[in-house]
Amino acid sequence: MKSAAVLFLVINCVFLSTGWACDLGPQHSGATQIDAGQGQVVMRNDKSEVFVLSGSTWIRLGSVPIKHVSVGPAGIWGVDSSDNVYKYGGNNVFFHVFSGQSLHQVDAGGQDQIVGVTSSSTVHCLSSTVASGFKQGDSLSWTTFPGALMYISCSSHGCWGVNSGKEIYFTMPDSCQMKAWTRVTGETSMVEVGTDGTVFVVRNGHIYQRTGISADVPHGTGWYHIPMSKTVKHASYDLGNLWLVLNGGVIMKCTQ
Repeated sequence: MKSAAVLFLVINCVFLSTGWACDLGPQHSGATQIDAGQGQVVMRNDKSEVFVLSGSTWIRLGSVPIKHVSVGPAGIWGVDSSDNVYKYGGNNVFFHVFSGQSLHQVDAGGQDQIVGVTSSSTVHCLSSTVASGFKQGDSLSWTTFPGALMYISCSSHGCWGVNSGKEIYFTMPDSCQMKAWTRVTGETSMVEVGTDGTVFVVRNGHIYQRTGISADVPHGTGWYHIPMSKTVKHASYDLGNLWLVLNGGVIMKCTQ
């Protein structure tokens, strides 16, 4: 009965008329958030446990309860329920970044920076050179960006953010040197940009892909709704793979 239900889910999760095809990814009970970057995939479950994908198996990382996890050029970073910032240091240990900035959400996807937002929506940046070489006990200095955001995601092709009014913004920072934010049409509660600059948002359980992104128009020109019969909770994209967490904690892996 269970396998039949899963098969029904897979059949009904294929994207229609878009070139995207989805299949069940490696499953883990209670998955709530997923992030992909640098060829790695990390996931957090509803018990605030963090896992990294090894082949088709989820391997737990450390024992620190993490509410949001991100992976990118500067490694695996996370924040806990008290907004403390952590970096995974290997040997199954997350190191607390004792000095520096408390963050509500962190993103490690930028080529030149780690970025994050606080619970009061201030935006902060740490150069990837400093972030990559961070060791427990090091003193870190974060740069404060202008603007007020509740969610942020970066790649070498730019940073995307969402404010408390669900408005979407784009900018092109250079090693934590922020340029002006550009308002992008549309509304969302979360935005994710892949290493190659491909952008997705999740809005009211639906997933949209940004279209018209080019060197001349790095923030793109429109949004394309990818039809799907199941409600999407979270998304991430890397190396041609779109990773989704659906309601109920089902993990999907989609390719185009």
